[in-house]
Amino acid sequence: MEARLQELKNEALDKIQSAQTVKELTDVRVAYLGKKGPITDVLKGMGKLPAEERPKMGALANEVRAEVTESLDARMVILEEQAINEKLKSETIDISLPGRPAKSGNPHPLTRVVEEIEDLFLSMGYEIAEGPEVEKDYYNFEALNLPKGHPARDMQDSFYITEDILLRTHTSPVQARTMEAKGGEPIKIICPGKVYRRDNDDATHSHQFTQIEGLVVGEDIRMSDLKGTLSVFAKKMFGDDREIRLRPSFFPFTEPSVEMDISCFKCGGNGCNVCKKTGWIEILGAGMVHPNVLEMAGYDSKRLTGFAFGMGPERIAMLKYGIEDIRHFYTNDVRFLTQFQRTEL
Repeated sequence: MEARLQELKNEALDKIQSAQTVKELTDVRVAYLGKKGPITDVLKGMGKLPAEERPKMGALANEVRAEVTESLDARMVILEEQAINEKLKSETIDISLPGRPAKSGNPHPLTRVVEEIEDLFLSMGYEIAEGPEVEKDYYNFEALNLPKGHPARDMQDSFYITEDILLRTHTSPVQARTMEAKGGEPIKIICPGKVYRRDNDDATHSHQFTQIEGLVVGEDIRMSDLKGTLSVFAKKMFGDDREIRLRPSFFPFTEPSVEMDISCFKCGGNGCNVCKKTGWIEILGAGMVHPNVLEMAGYDSKRLTGFAFGMGPERIAMLKYGIEDIRHFYTNDVRFLTQFQRTEL
């Protein structure tokens, strides 16, 4: 029996060292140490030995089992580490391969125009003022010399939430709020933002659009200051050779009021499809702030004067980039938007 135990031990140790995978090693463990293994069979035969030999054989059998188990455990550590390394190797990502380039976004053409206008007026000392899009009737109309029932309100038919709350129809309420908050102090602001009117959407109209208005209030502010400011704006946006003209108009919140045209940048004033053969393109409305508007905001209209102007970035973008349908700005068609990708780094 002693010889058989030594033989089984040597066989098991040889097979343990020969095992190349975790599965092979597990099979060796089951074959030699399992309930039906040869070492177990030898131990079952110990009952036939004389009583005085049983302790010796029992100790030897335990020694053999312990040595085989220790060898199995040590070999298992090695094989498991090898298996993990091989798996990691097979799952390794080759970081030397070129990656898939991510598509970079670009500012929307409207955003580009708004930012360009903002940068211009900031460089001229203006501040940017913002206000709520859901506005009170008072600030949207009454504080701008448009009392309830005034016929000029029909030109700005809007979306009413209650009788006294609506979606603002222009960014002029920001001017009224700012004047009220300043308490008679000088002001130099522009007010960009979204506005809403109940227009039928077509190539040149939208129920939602953007607007940028400007306001300057102080001592000795004149119409000539307004004209000079608008001339700088026109040249910056459409070229240094642009000329402007001011035509009489009507706005309830300015007096006198004007419409500003620029000389056509396509034909140079000779007449084309862009300017409708007139040589001029209407750009914005402006005027001197009405004394009633100043007084309602707490300003002394005998001491202080001001000018205001309002423009639509959509119209400017359409002219600048040759866009024929205002709806292109809002449909998020990538084919349209990719035309305005910036090439500079």
